[in-house]
Amino acid sequence: MESHEKTCQLASDLKICRILNGMWQVAGGHGEIDPETAISEMFSYHDAGLTTWDMADIYSPAEEYLGEFRKRLEKQRGKDEAGKIQALTKFVPNPGPMTGPIVEQYIKKSIKKMNVDSIDVLQFHWWDYNDTRYIDALYHLTKLCDEGKIRHIGLTNFDTDRMEIMVQQGFKILSNQVQYSIVDQRPQIKMTPFCQKNNIHLLAYGTLCGGFLSKKYLGQAEPAGSDLDTYSLQKYKNMIDAWGGWNLFQELLSVLNKIAIKHGTSIANVATRYILDRPAVAGVIIGARLGISENRSDNLKVFSLYLDKEDDEKIKSVTSKSKDLFATIGDCGDEYR
Repeated sequence: MESHEKTCQLASDLKICRILNGMWQVAGGHGEIDPETAISEMFSYHDAGLTTWDMADIYSPAEEYLGEFRKRLEKQRGKDEAGKIQALTKFVPNPGPMTGPIVEQYIKKSIKKMNVDSIDVLQFHWWDYNDTRYIDALYHLTKLCDEGKIRHIGLTNFDTDRMEIMVQQGFKILSNQVQYSIVDQRPQIKMTPFCQKNNIHLLAYGTLCGGFLSKKYLGQAEPAGSDLDTYSLQKYKNMIDAWGGWNLFQELLSVLNKIAIKHGTSIANVATRYILDRPAVAGVIIGARLGISENRSDNLKVFSLYLDKEDDEKIKSVTSKSKDLFATIGDCGDEYR
C-alpha cells in the first residue's frame, strides 16, 4: 500500500516533515547528552528525511545544537542541503513589558544561536493570561515578520479563547503546539473546529505520553514515583491518573497492541498515526534523545500505516470509559496556568 504523505505544506513557502524532532529532551532531566554525539546523530535524522526540528529558547542548548549542525551540514554538503532543514523554535518570555527592543533582543539571540537568517516558525508562549501584554509581544513579532527575521508566527499552549482574540485583532497565526494524544484528546473539543475555520495548524506533542504509549509498559505494574526517571514520565503519569488511572491505561495498551500486531507495527506507531489522522493536525513532535536512545526507523513506519474504522472503534471503546479531561483540566494549555 502506498505511503501517507510524509510532509505537510504548512504555508505556501514552508513544507515540514509530519514527524518533527522534538528537542525538549536535550534541555535536561532526560539523561546526560554529549554535544558531539548529539550533533552527529542529527545527521542521521536528516538523512532519514526527518528534517524538521522543534526547539525553544528555554531548551538550552537546543538552538546551539541546531546552529552547529547547520554549520557542519553546509560545510560538508553545501548551502542547498542546509536549506532542507526546517527549524521551529519558541519564544517563552516571563510576562512583563514587551517593547519592540525587548522582543527583538530575544529573537536576535535565537537567530544567532540557530545560525539562520530567518526563523521558519517562531512559536510564542505566554504564562499569564491576566497580563495582556502578550498582545504587545505579538504586535512586535509581526513587525519582525515584516522585516524578514521571522517567516511565520506560531503559538505554544495557547487556549482557543486567546487564539480567537488574536485572530479578531488581525494577527496571522500559522500554528499552535498543544498536547494531543489518545489519552488527552482535549484539542478536538473546541480548538480543532476553530483551527479548521481559521486555517491554523496544530502541532501535537505528548503523543506518546513521554514513552508510556509503548510495549514497554504493557502488562506492567503501576510504576512508583522512583521509577519515573525523566520529566516526561513524571508529567504524563499525572495525565494518565487524571484520565482514568493505570488499569484503564492497561486496557488501552492491550487494545493498541492488538491493532499493532494486526498491522505489523508498534504501539507507538498506532498512537502516532491516530493523532496524525485527526483534523487540523499538521505534525506530531516526537522527542529525540540524541545519542541516548533511537527510534528513527520505527517512527518512519508511521507513514505506511493505515488505521481503519474497526481500529478506530476499538480505541473508542476504551477512551469512552475515561474521565473528561476538558471538564477537569480545561482547554489546551490550561494545565500550565
